[in-house]
Amino acid sequence: MLEITTDPAHGGRWTSLRSAGREWLWHRPAPERNMAAPGDVFVDAGGLEECVPTVRGLPDHGDVWSRPWTRTGDTERVQGESFTLARTVRTTTDGAQADYTLTAQPGFRFIWAAHALLDLSAGATLHMPSGAATRLFPEAAPLLDDTWPTGAPWITGSWPAPHGLPLHRLGPDDGTAVGAVVDSPLCCVHDDRDRLALELRADGQPVSTALWRNLTGYPQPHPYRSTGVEPMLGRVFDLADAGPDDAACVPASGEIRWRLALTAACRCPSPPTQKEHRSWT
Repeated sequence: MLEITTDPAHGGRWTSLRSAGREWLWHRPAPERNMAAPGDVFVDAGGLEECVPTVRGLPDHGDVWSRPWTRTGDTERVQGESFTLARTVRTTTDGAQADYTLTAQPGFRFIWAAHALLDLSAGATLHMPSGAATRLFPEAAPLLDDTWPTGAPWITGSWPAPHGLPLHRLGPDDGTAVGAVVDSPLCCVHDDRDRLALELRADGQPVSTALWRNLTGYPQPHPYRSTGVEPMLGRVFDLADAGPDDAACVPASGEIRWRLALTAACRCPSPPTQKEHRSWT
């Protein structure tokens, strides 16, 4: 079982995601987080932030992280500038799940990410389907052997090492920070003997897993280490960059629903050995 604690008064942030003997969410001191107001630059206190209708771009990390949520029974709700987002969190027999409903005008396009910053060791590994299309963004350019195409908002490679950049391993601090979006609804995190699986389900909408591998490369001049594993509706960080199939879109009903399922066990097949080939790594 997984236990989730949220803070509706301060943007609905998840402040705890705990399995037996382990807190999965990373935190950092940021007292100014509690005083944030709509329009403010994002304050990174860790935990899991609800980022919607964008992650990068404007508004910074979306429109709801700085707004108070209300709670009725098991459901928490926030009113954004152009939408309403409701969330119901429950424990399950094998973990926990969060069910979401976004209500807006038909045709409203958005990106949503469960911006989860995890407290992981340097030896942790991430597991998604081998060969899954993986978008890299311009901050990755100095880490690649290839020259970044002029003006390209992203380039696409294959998981787990798009364009030779191994994203499945974290490793020690090296002064780099890179984001990626992987075309997979499921990511399994392995850290020593501990496991955490995050899976996103949304009928008829683009689903992916965004990664933020910050090994003390951001922010300057006072960087810190943070690792984001972020189930996402959409395929880009910035809604302004989204093509026709890169963002979620509210249907004629004016309502869209999705589910984030979390388990404290790996839900993907074991990684391949040297003598066998499988589709996950």
